[in-house]
Formats: sequence, structure tokens, C-alpha cells
Amino acid sequence: MIRTMTMKDIPDVCALWNMCVRQKDVLYFEMTPAYFERKFLNDPNYDPQYSLVAEENGQMAGFISGISKKVFLDLETNENTPGYITCLFVSTSMRGKGIGRQLTEALLERFRDAGKSTVVLNNDNPVNLDWHIPGTPGHDHNNAPGVDVDGTGLPFFKALGFEETAREIAMYLDLKKYQPWVELESRRQMLAENGIFTGRYDPELNYDYDTLCDRVGSEYWRSVIRSELACYREQRPNKDIRFIPNGKVPAGPRPMLVATHDRHIVAFTGPVDKQESGRGWFCGIFTDPTYERKGIASVLFNLLMQEFIEEGAEFSTLFTGENNPAQKIYKRAGFTVRRTFAQMKRSL
Repeated sequence: MIRTMTMKDIPDVCALWNMCVRQKDVLYFEMTPAYFERKFLNDPNYDPQYSLVAEENGQMAGFISGISKKVFLDLETNENTPGYITCLFVSTSMRGKGIGRQLTEALLERFRDAGKSTVVLNNDNPVNLDWHIPGTPGHDHNNAPGVDVDGTGLPFFKALGFEETAREIAMYLDLKKYQPWVELESRRQMLAENGIFTGRYDPELNYDYDTLCDRVGSEYWRSVIRSELACYREQRPNKDIRFIPNGKVPAGPRPMLVATHDRHIVAFTGPVDKQESGRGWFCGIFTDPTYERKGIASVLFNLLMQEFIEEGAEFSTLFTGENNPAQKIYKRAGFTVRRTFAQMKRSL
């Protein structure tokens, strides 16, 4: 029987989840009711109709959870955003009976009823599931952007009509092994001589960033920068700060690393943050297309790694496209590939 999950089901869902983790079916953290509440129930997009369980003879046989956005970026609506599949688990003793297929089809039907035209497994899912990086002393990443290609999920979803849209590789660096770019300072100097300055951004400069986001075509990045600047306005530091590379910013909002030119932000990375696990939190990096091939991304990325080290971070992880040329920047700094994930999509 397939039905909507209730609060009473959460201990059994956690037990099923942890069984799959211990069997190494997935790399996720083990689940507790408190962790489940934080990751799922407390998410502002959460809707209980998209969390389903399968029962067999009164026992928990399977669990699937999806999500539909309620909190939208600019230009997003319910109609132009997909339904997201977050996770799917089936008890070992119940596999081979079509339970996973039944759960998936039941979730897809609910997405159809909600007006969705597509369903995806990718890194835009509002629910971020932490997972352990293989071959490390328990180091983690805060999101799994799709289906682990080394797991059983890829052939399963392909059999249900899902298609791969892209592949993302997970890369890892023990920051004690960070290899600074030998051209870092000379390239920064060359950029500065051409009026392009790199380093921590002083929000009081109030430079334009919308042009950058428009050219990159990212409402997500616009929201990141906007929220960080809003945090600055709410928690304005007492000290005056200038745009000084690697300068120390007083306690307050998280530092952002940028490249600027002619009162515009033309590249961005950050914000600089260290997670409790010791991970230097890499949110991403992007450059105005009209400023590419100048070494700006390489400069900002290396400054970010140095900021992480100064903050006491032990390691950093990131995702990038399997064929993204930026890999050379990351590999040059010492990052290695640890996992590959497939992003998948199906029309409804």
C-alpha cells in the first residue's frame, strides 16, 4: 500500500534510511528524527503530500520524498519550475517487487496534479542532503546534485523514462595539500593595471551586480549576492572597511570575493564560510562572459582557498560539470575527483 507519510512514520523512515546507508547503498549521513525535521519538515518548501511510504504486511517497505518550490527566485513560478525527487529507499527484503516503481509513479502523479510538466533529480532541489566523501576521514559535502552513477539509482530511473541531462563531478581537497597558483600575484597585478581589482568586497561601494547576473543568466546568484548585501545592511560593522585584498573584515556578514571594474562587479565567489565539519563552503564562482580568459576566475578561486585556510578550514569540496574547462583551475590547486552524479529529467 502506498500512502502519505505521517509523523508517526518518521522513526521507521529513519531506520530504513540508515539500513541503506550501512549497506553502502548511498553515501548520505545517517538519519535521526531531529535531522529529518531539520532537513525536510522545516524547509519552507516542504509539503507533506510529496513524502510517501510503502507498507507491506504492516512493515515499512519503502520511502520516497519530493518537493515543489514555494519560495521562488525572480521569474520563477509553480508552472515553470519542476517537481524535484529528493530521495528513494526500498527495504532490502522488499526489493524486486516493483515497490520503488510504485512509489515513484505515485509521486509523479501528485506532481502532475499540482500542474508540473517535468520532474528532475538535480542540484536545484531546495533540500540539500549531506554525504560523506569516500576515502576521507569523515569529510562531507552538503549536497548531492542528482543520482550517484556508482549506485543502483541510475539504471532504475532510466528504466522509468528519465534521461540524463548532465553529469557533475564531486571534487575534494585536503587544504593542507593546497597548491597555490604560481602566477597569482603577477596576474592580480596585471589585472589591476587594467583597472580590474580583486579581493574582498566593501558593500558600501554599492557597485552594480545586476549586469553580471543578467549576462550569466542566473537568478540564483543574484539572490545570493542580494541576501549577503542585505545581511551587511542589517549588521553593519562598526569599523570602516575598504576594498583591500585579503584585508580583515570586522565581525558581521560573510566576506565576498569579487573582481570589479568601472563600478561594476564582474566576477564573484564566496561568501567565505567554514562549516562546523571543517569544510570550506564553496558556493560557486562565476565571471561576466565579457571578462573571461583574463585569469580572473583563477585569481578569485585561489584567494578563496587562502581565505579558507586563514579561517581554519580543513578541507573543501565542490561540484562542477564533467566537461567544464574550470576543472583545470581546481586540479591545479590540488582538487581530485571523488564521485560523479547524473542529473536527470522526465516529462510528465
